[in-house]
Amino acid sequence: MKITIVGAGNMARGIASRALAGGHHVTVTAKDPGKAVRLVDELGTPDGEGRAAAADESALDQADIVVLAVPFDAAEQLAAAYGPRLAGKVLIDISNPVAATLDALVVAPGTSAAERIAAAAGEQVRVVKAFNTTFATTLVAGHVDGIPLDVFIASDDDTARKEVADLVASGGLHPVDVGSLKHARELEGFQLLHMALQIREGGHGWASTIKIVAP
Repeated sequence: MKITIVGAGNMARGIASRALAGGHHVTVTAKDPGKAVRLVDELGTPDGEGRAAAADESALDQADIVVLAVPFDAAEQLAAAYGPRLAGKVLIDISNPVAATLDALVVAPGTSAAERIAAAAGEQVRVVKAFNTTFATTLVAGHVDGIPLDVFIASDDDTARKEVADLVASGGLHPVDVGSLKHARELEGFQLLHMALQIREGGHGWASTIKIVAP
């Protein structure tokens, strides 16, 4: 698949690493083009893996899946700006709308960052919540202590959930389909707690993961 990642920060690096490991073509675009170029140079293109490139916003038009690897406020603005050109495409929201103090969500009760981004993008865009419960460092490795990461996936579009699940699985991760986009609220709250645990005494150093374990 052709994956366009908007943003060139740590989460962009992690998701790009998994997509490349899955053999996908990854294009990185960012507000600062230099950061996109540097990230692609650092990612490299090892034999047998996917290919990475830096580009301008025109990369959105060729993408099968677009990932907004930016904070919530920026993601909502970009969804509104990009919406008309993303009709029919899968748009992945990875954001967590958390207060700087990590003690609350900043979206109103009964909604979520993903639902607001979907509203901003328009009904023709297939918005999927994914990767918001994974930390960047763990994504680069793809596992914690040898255990593949779970990636929770929510969307109102069944086909979009399947496409993102295939992307996740191809990178060596475990997709967990939680159903409709309304469950993004729970996923964002889940990660709020996960993030808060990192700064408590004896925290996990942003190297932990949320895992469903069943017999």
